[in-house]
Amino acid sequence: MTGKDDRMMYNVHSAKAEEFINHQEILDTIAWAEENKNNKEAVEALIERARDCKGLTHREAALLLACEDPELVEKMYGTAKEIKKKFYGNRIVMFAPLYLSNYCINGCVYCPYHAKNKHIRRKKLTQEEIRREVIALQDMGHKRLALETGEDPKNNPIEYVLESIKTIYGIKHKNGAIRRVNVNIAATSVENYKKLKEAGIGTYILFQETYNKESYEALHPAGPKSDYAYHTEAMDRAMEGGIDDVGCGVLFGLETYRYDFVGLLMHAEHLEARFGVGPHTISVPRICPADDIDTADFSNAVPDEIFQKIVAVIRIAVPYTGMIISTRESVACREKVLDLGISQISGGSRTSVGGYAEEEKEEENSAQFDVSDRRTLDEVVNWLLKLGYIPSFCTACYREGRTGDRFMSLVKTGQIANCCHPNALMTLKEYLEDYASPETKERGLKLIEKELANIERDKTREICIRNLQDIENGKRDFRF
Repeated sequence: MTGKDDRMMYNVHSAKAEEFINHQEILDTIAWAEENKNNKEAVEALIERARDCKGLTHREAALLLACEDPELVEKMYGTAKEIKKKFYGNRIVMFAPLYLSNYCINGCVYCPYHAKNKHIRRKKLTQEEIRREVIALQDMGHKRLALETGEDPKNNPIEYVLESIKTIYGIKHKNGAIRRVNVNIAATSVENYKKLKEAGIGTYILFQETYNKESYEALHPAGPKSDYAYHTEAMDRAMEGGIDDVGCGVLFGLETYRYDFVGLLMHAEHLEARFGVGPHTISVPRICPADDIDTADFSNAVPDEIFQKIVAVIRIAVPYTGMIISTRESVACREKVLDLGISQISGGSRTSVGGYAEEEKEEENSAQFDVSDRRTLDEVVNWLLKLGYIPSFCTACYREGRTGDRFMSLVKTGQIANCCHPNALMTLKEYLEDYASPETKERGLKLIEKELANIERDKTREICIRNLQDIENGKRDFRF
């Protein structure tokens, strides 16, 4: 439905997908932004106001995205960097995806897991295989995982996911431990979200892929994921099930980037309006090659310069959210967007099922997408240190109950840095002692020494220094 009647349906507080993500409101927003993109005074005023770190509406953000004035774009980038630094400092949280199964009954045309793909190797990890994967990840130094599975009620029921989470949390190998398990599985029921909450998950992550209903239905011709409303309303059900940290995202390139950009921000506004808690994270993946997927088949692919702008404006519009970029992106692209808004990155990732414990043969491909950044975790950590970032393996907020509105209140007031900064240094110290190469360790220790001076509270600094010494002497798992 389009036109005036559809426009009247827009309701940020509604529980109905087509009302809080309203097609006509998105079209009107894009049109308004296009009409006003050369209004330099209006754009400058928005950029200046955004420095108060209270965010922008989806319409205001769309105007910034539409603006093509090089001077103003640079001002946007400067503001995005300021906001990123205020909320997240120079900390970059590290994680890795763990693919449990690629069995899937959906027909998604952009994903090689689709049910009609008969030549990709289908695989589901046993609990013993999960154990081997987790030990391999722990031996790299990872503390935070994102679980991934295809949608298949027979092969990947919720009971399998719950058992896998229990297995993962129960594995302690040498000094290794997975301290936070985030979950990226198909949209499900309130009852199943309650079960995930009880299992101790961190963030529930679900990508919308695209917010354009017509495009969504064309891209998902078969399977349970083809139900646009059920999928789009999943975050509401997760919140109703007690999961207060949720992560949104779209797959840029499936639809025009302006449409999905606006839809993504409308979703964030909806969660804030209805539950008082916006998305804990926003992911910004782009369509990339995979088994039987050719990016040439997608005409809306997003070039690097636009992608960088998207990251910057999301950071300006939703200043409190964590922003995630994966190894889909090249090293050069990842470096460019780090200070524009990204606060979490994966490292040493494998997107195949069972790819950490054993190198997969090319002819036995089970990967969801091709990895562009193929560096080891140590190489990524070293790279971040060279750039002046603190690679953080911290999971303290989740484990201290600082989630949902409690976490958001700390972030929005800037108080979270009092915990996050020393926690990042202590978890980095653990990594350096247990897993780092000599070069990485040397560089990391120098950075820690430098960063201790940036801890504002004397007592916090004293405790951190004492804990760092205890870590060097073999103790582990300190947190503020």
